[in-house]
Amino acid sequence: MPIQYYIYFSLALFSIGIIGVLTRRNAIIVFMCIELMLNAVNLLLVAFSKMHHGAALLNNATATTGVEGQLFVFFIMVVAAAEVSVGLAIIVMMYRNTHSVDINFLNRLKN
Repeated sequence: MPIQYYIYFSLALFSIGIIGVLTRRNAIIVFMCIELMLNAVNLLLVAFSKMHHGAALLNNATATTGVEGQLFVFFIMVVAAAEVSVGLAIIVMMYRNTHSVDINFLNRLKN
């Protein structure tokens, strides 16, 4: 499959995530859109890693070049899992205190 398909699909996912973050007020939806943007970047990293690894295999059959992108994706997924647990805990505590997950309501918490 050509790399352009991965790029277009990742661009579409990232654009949906950006639009969701900029237009929504619900904290859970915004959080899901941020995760969607992270997954779009992960998809690009894996696609470029696969492309780079395939090109390296043509020159050397035992090359391990191009595996670094997949390792980065693994670490990004670990950090994203930690982010989800902390972020959802913050959203739950916000809901318990304010009975709302509206982001605009957070400005009132400053006082």
